Amino acid sequence: MDLAEHKLFAAGLLLAATLVLAKLVASVLAPRSGKRLPPTVSAPPVVGGLLRFMRGPIPMIREEYAKLGGVFTLNILNRKISFFIGPEVSGHFFKAPEAQLSQQEVYQFNVPTFGPGVVFDVDYSVRQEQFRFFTEALRVTKLRSYVDQMVVEAEGYFSKWGDSGTVDLKYELEHLIILTASRCLLGREVRDKLFDDVSALFHDLDNGMRPISVIFPYLPIPAHRRRDRARARIAEIFSTIIRSRKSSGKSEDDMLQCFIDSKYKDGRSTTEGEITGLLIAALFAGQHTSSITSTWTGAYMLRHKQYFSAAIEEQKEIMARHGNKLDHDILSEMDVLYRCIKEALRLHPPLIMLLRYSHDDFTVTTKEGKEYDIPKGHIVATSPAFANRLPHIYKDPDTYDPDRFAAGREEDKAAGAFSYISFGGGRHGCLGEPFAYLQIKAIWSHLLRNFEFELISPFPENNWKAMVVGVKGEVMVRYKRRKLSVDN
Repeated sequence: MDLAEHKLFAAGLLLAATLVLAKLVASVLAPRSGKRLPPTVSAPPVVGGLLRFMRGPIPMIREEYAKLGGVFTLNILNRKISFFIGPEVSGHFFKAPEAQLSQQEVYQFNVPTFGPGVVFDVDYSVRQEQFRFFTEALRVTKLRSYVDQMVVEAEGYFSKWGDSGTVDLKYELEHLIILTASRCLLGREVRDKLFDDVSALFHDLDNGMRPISVIFPYLPIPAHRRRDRARARIAEIFSTIIRSRKSSGKSEDDMLQCFIDSKYKDGRSTTEGEITGLLIAALFAGQHTSSITSTWTGAYMLRHKQYFSAAIEEQKEIMARHGNKLDHDILSEMDVLYRCIKEALRLHPPLIMLLRYSHDDFTVTTKEGKEYDIPKGHIVATSPAFANRLPHIYKDPDTYDPDRFAAGREEDKAAGAFSYISFGGGRHGCLGEPFAYLQIKAIWSHLLRNFEFELISPFPENNWKAMVVGVKGEVMVRYKRRKLSVDN
């Protein structure tokens, strides 16, 4: 955060503190209700809760879960956040109807990035229709064609590596995944002719989403100004591409084309602005998850050689049946690689918190049988990063053990439907989950079949400073090209 951001943030914080102080006085004088409210996190008045949260939500959740249990409330300025931790209580979070727990109010900070008229800037009925567009763009017939493009991109990218060398695996996978996403989602025109320009613009969009953006998304700081300029330029680029496609009558096999062809229930076609916003939302949702998870998967497999060897043996078995071919159905056969990816994602979900806004009072019951009343107006939160490591669900929860998902163990199902929430769940489960797994499988299948690796840098850590928690620093590996065969 630069000096200008600090000054503006301090001024905003002072104003917020004044408003909160007034509310505190009012709350002291107000009569007490008979509700069974969740226990409250202990913190100094006015800004104490905010400071505890900003120092790190996961340490705060870990400490308070141990003291207060699976349901507790944190006061942040003039907002109350009630945390639901564990499948016993998070079921309501994931299954409640939109009229009771909604996303729109808590994700408004995305609107400057995604743009007007899409996702969190529209009411629920319109958003549901737009999610239908995503679902149609990610149906199995589309995924089959996307996999073919993923394989081509991976083969082309890694063909530029030498016979041996040293690379930063995180950097390489980030770049490959943005190339793949450009091909599958943004379209041939961007991938072939405008990739460098659009990639730089998306970088400015990405960097325009700071922690301060959650509270003050329109604050006139340099990062936000760069974000807004990039968003306007991206809109110009896609408007030109959309008009060109429509005038030529040509149809491509990508998500852009799906959005161009989509229609609302009343027969209205999508606008250029809506198409652009939906594409930005799709790229933001998918790029980070895939690049972060593919890096963690590689780092863990190289640290735990038995799983790297198991993944290679699986590739040999599949090659014995299908030769060197890779397609959607063949990738779907890779259970060992799937478990390696899933376990990396359990330990390091890129989104460490999920949020909803409560429109009605409701009651939740903990695993100990305690009942708490959650008032209207509370923000309700759950944390995949913490819930995915609960010891009463997962044996040795901080240990990388892909076999915990194997038949006979299936620890993610033992305690109920929401024991594993890296991709969310219920009404708002991630639509791009199949795409992400296929993309990471396609990349690592190629790497396992064509290279030997050795991790030569220290094992990476989480980058807690990022909005989407990724890998901190470099992940240096030494590689040697070799061709995997069924016999070796």
